[in-house]
Amino acid sequence: MRKSYKFRLYPAKEQEIVLVKTLDVCRYIYNEFLADRKNAYDRCNQGLTTFDQITQVKYIEFNTEVFSQIKQDVLRRLGKSFDAFFRRCKTGETPGYPRFKGKDRYNSFTYPQSGFRIEGTKLKLSKIGSIKIKQHREIEGKLKTCSIKREGDQWYAVFSVDMGASPEKIRPSTSIGIDVGLNSCVTLSNGEQYDSPIYCRKSERSLAVQQKRLSKKKKGASNRLKQKLKVVKVHRKIRNQRLDFNHKLSRVLVNKFDRIVFEDLNIKDMVKDHHLAKSIHDVAWGQLIQMAKSKAEEAGKYVELVNPFNTSQECSSCGNIVRKALSVRIHKCPECGLELDRDVNAAINILNRCTVGTTGRACGVTDVGLGYEAGSQSF
Repeated sequence: MRKSYKFRLYPAKEQEIVLVKTLDVCRYIYNEFLADRKNAYDRCNQGLTTFDQITQVKYIEFNTEVFSQIKQDVLRRLGKSFDAFFRRCKTGETPGYPRFKGKDRYNSFTYPQSGFRIEGTKLKLSKIGSIKIKQHREIEGKLKTCSIKREGDQWYAVFSVDMGASPEKIRPSTSIGIDVGLNSCVTLSNGEQYDSPIYCRKSERSLAVQQKRLSKKKKGASNRLKQKLKVVKVHRKIRNQRLDFNHKLSRVLVNKFDRIVFEDLNIKDMVKDHHLAKSIHDVAWGQLIQMAKSKAEEAGKYVELVNPFNTSQECSSCGNIVRKALSVRIHKCPECGLELDRDVNAAINILNRCTVGTTGRACGVTDVGLGYEAGSQSF
């Protein structure tokens, strides 16, 4: 099982210059060898492999000295782009040929095996030096890779570690169904609801102001670069707020329940509706589900995805289909007389659709709550 740790770096000005130059070399390698692959196919109808290109990159000299494994990893990264391209071609998806990287479109490089180590409050990187690191928690497991990432004017180190074999799955005793939505971020089958944080909506005005100022700056001017960083900072704050909320909510769910059941939503198609796209992206359902999966695997618990068809229309008591528009928020069944919030009804249906678990019986509705008031965002 793999796990990642992300820590903030505080390079000196001279070190930041070296980091930027390293990124420039990596971007140059990526673009040059992408052009080689394209030319080899267009002119000679011949494909180049990642191994072929790795044997060539060692003969290229650069003004900035870069650790050899970093350069090799760039070519593996290019190879993965082509592997994904060919996979999409075979499955009939939109292929998306690998693109050349602009100056602001290549923001990370990786030490895949060695060349890095933590010494106290410093991260020592081969060919770069020792950089101050804010290690706010201990790293568990065996270090495998170290990626250096630039986010606007900030730098981060992302460590990938091997945690060993996943723990054995526990026997589930508590289960919960979760309906994700826009009015409420999540609705649980026990009636708990949590309001959508809508961080992007709350920051729209400040973002609009910064973007308007950016549009008035002359391209290539230093003031435009400064203003561009201000726009990046607003987006970064929104992203961090959303990430923090989903981390905390997923942790609460995994701590309280042994089996968590979500809908298997096709979010990619759902955001094609331009009326709902911004709101769907803002609540980040996919991120929440992925975090719950990761935390559940580490704890030996279960996260399951079920068919979302008619979860809101079907009556959770008698199974009768009650058609209603999205604006209708109360489920009223004419057959059995059940009346409750449509999202709670959907969450119960989601729970009832989960597969038979290790207990050998189908999941049933649980009355276990989270232990705090519905709608609360305090964790």
